[in-house]
Order: sequence, then C-alpha cells, then structure tokens
Amino acid sequence: MALLDPIRAVILDLDGTLVDTLGDFELALRAMLNDLGVDPATLTRAFIGQTVGKGSEYLVRQTLGHVGLAAHDAKLFDQAMGHYQRHYGLVNGQASALFAGAAEGVQALRTLGMPLACVTNKPGRHAQALLQAKGLLWAFDRVFGGDAFERKKPDPLPLTETCRALGQAPAQTLVVGDSLNDAQAGHAAGCPVVLVSYGYNHGRPIREVPAAAYVDRIDELVHMRSPR
Repeated sequence: MALLDPIRAVILDLDGTLVDTLGDFELALRAMLNDLGVDPATLTRAFIGQTVGKGSEYLVRQTLGHVGLAAHDAKLFDQAMGHYQRHYGLVNGQASALFAGAAEGVQALRTLGMPLACVTNKPGRHAQALLQAKGLLWAFDRVFGGDAFERKKPDPLPLTETCRALGQAPAQTLVVGDSLNDAQAGHAAGCPVVLVSYGYNHGRPIREVPAAAYVDRIDELVHMRSPR
C-alpha cells in the first residue's frame, strides 16, 4: 500500500514549504530595524532562515537580540512588533516565490478530491494575503494562521483542530512541512508526516527529522498513491 492510499485530507505548511519567503522577511525586518534606529547590516538571510518558523514574536525577539538590543524589554519588543507587522503587511509577497512543484502539487491534490488546509505560524491575515498573491488561496478549504488557536506549532493543537475542521481523523490526514516544528506537531497530533527537502528547518538537515517520507517537490506527493 502506498503512503497516500489511506489519506483523506492534507495539511500544508506555508513558509519554506509552499513559498520561499526569506526575501519578504528580510525586507520587513530591515525596515523594522531602521525604524528603531539600528543598522541592519548584520542581518543575513542565513540568520533569518535559521529563525523563521516559530511565529512572528519569536522572529522579532531573536532579531532584536541578534543586533544587540534588549530583546526582553517589553516596551521595545511591543514597539518592534508594531513596526514589523506594519512593514510585513506592506511587502508581503513582493520578494517571495513559489517553490518548484508547489502550484502543481496543490492542483494535483485538489484533482484527487483531497480537502486541503494551510496551517502556518504566520499571522492569518498575512497567510491569506500571501496565498492570494501567489494564486493558491482558491485551493484551500481552510487557512489557519498562528493567531487562530491558543498555541502554535510545534504544539499539536493547530493540527488537531484543523483535522476537526476538515472532518477527518488525524491518522488519515497528511501533514506536509519543512521543519522540526511541523514534524513534532504532526507526530503529536497522530498525523503521518512528509517533509520537503528544500525548506528552512532552523538551519539543520531535514533528514535528521523523523518522517514517513521526504520529497524534493510537492507534486511528488501524488506519486505516493497506488495505481488505480
């Protein structure tokens, strides 16, 4: 039996899985630092790639510490978050691109009749806008951001609640992501997990993370089904 045979729904991560968003993060973070009067020269895409995936609060706090600011100063953090969210909303989708096979994979899963959800730690309004800008919003039955539930991935709550919203059991709902966060959330929720080889994963090799399979493109998923 092929991996996809018992699957009735698919939950996909967004950043690092469907869309390469490092350029958007870089623009927003640099603009945030400029607003704070800090030279963003030390901010690199390598640092951003190791830091994204745990939500905006974590990304901003780590960035403040990276440039030598008091990351746990509540007033400074609130100010930085305000700047960051405003700038991200302005640049969202401008410096990002779909990964190869992402659009084709989403289309193929829809053709199979799979209910699809996108679950991300990115704020919901930014996730919706990004999917719309990249021409993928139409494909998803549900889109849940990091502000949709009480806890974010790697907590399993977003995935268990999404399975409920899709009307599918976790064991029959495939989770597709690019990081340890996605894998931990999926395993804890009782979902099978497939990881993409090209994402961010906090700068660590993805094959160090246990998963049912690894793919180089999202459209490879449809080949994980027995011939009809």
